Amino acid sequence: MARRKITLDEKIENAQETVFKTKDKYDAAVAELNKLLKKKKELDSQKLVKAFENSSKTLDEVIAFLEGKADSDEEE
Repeated sequence: MARRKITLDEKIENAQETVFKTKDKYDAAVAELNKLLKKKKELDSQKLVKAFENSSKTLDEVIAFLEGKADSDEEE
């Protein structure tokens, strides 16, 4: 039995199918990553709000700290 030769057009079609399948997997993985990053950011935001609520610092003091603008009196 002789093996049938695969034509160039068939090879191109197979390569295209592989690319489409791979792209679909890539797109799904990127979507999952973005969903997880969004969830992490939400959890971090909740943690930050809770820490602020339990703090004796004012909002202005917290913002100044986060921006690196702490008063020089507190640093001494």
